[in-house]
Amino acid sequence: MDFKRTTEQASKYNHLEKMTVKELLTNINKEDLTVPEAVSKELSSIEALVNAIVPKLENGGRLFYMGAGTSGRLGVVDASECPPTFGVPYDLVIGIIAGGEIAIRKAVEFAEDSANQGWEDLQEYNVSEKDVVIGIAASGTTPYVIGALEMCNKNNITTGSISCNRNSPLSQEAQYPIDVVVGPEFVTGSSRMKAGTAQKLVLNMISTAVMIRLGKVIGNKMVDMQLSNHKLVDRGIRMIMDEIPVDEAKAKELLEKNGSVRNSINAYNNETHG
Repeated sequence: MDFKRTTEQASKYNHLEKMTVKELLTNINKEDLTVPEAVSKELSSIEALVNAIVPKLENGGRLFYMGAGTSGRLGVVDASECPPTFGVPYDLVIGIIAGGEIAIRKAVEFAEDSANQGWEDLQEYNVSEKDVVIGIAASGTTPYVIGALEMCNKNNITTGSISCNRNSPLSQEAQYPIDVVVGPEFVTGSSRMKAGTAQKLVLNMISTAVMIRLGKVIGNKMVDMQLSNHKLVDRGIRMIMDEIPVDEAKAKELLEKNGSVRNSINAYNNETHG
């Protein structure tokens, strides 16, 4: 297997401690600018995974993200943002991190080293072949994630991966691998930087594209978003006014009565057009 862990290679920069703050920021930014280009090279792979996810969710399946450390936290973040953004249930997209909830805030020693624990964690959710499991690991070598995908494959569960090394062990295990090769980090081995940014971009693309294909967006608007604060209520009112010919007072009345932008628009159209 041709596998090089480019995420662990030495930084292109040296003597970082001697740089001025401006030099540090300029060089970090210079490296960050390369990340979207690396992601663009994997669009076909991302597309294939999204196309595999959509029918599963349409037929009652769920999407799981699994990772350790930064990778796990990014999965948890993306999963947790789907319900308020798109109005889906909290158990539709689920983020699992090695070490459990405490690992979201604090590093849990050796949590990622068990090849069996990932599958055991999935069992708590009664994972089945209706679901999709995406393993996230910058290095592509995390036993917790690889072991989980291996067992998923044995149980006919669709698997994907997001890694930042080409042909990693994780990529080899996934049915739909995504390898965003960002190269060495500014601080050698600190994969929370470019690799983390790449993973965040890919997760955003996957969840957003899936939700749009599931009908959770109309035009370009989050019509099913949860109205959990005044800012979002005001945004909902503006959305309604953009979609149907009503003033602010009527839009607010519709939203208060119907509970969502989508329901408000549908109620108005049904009332107007019968």
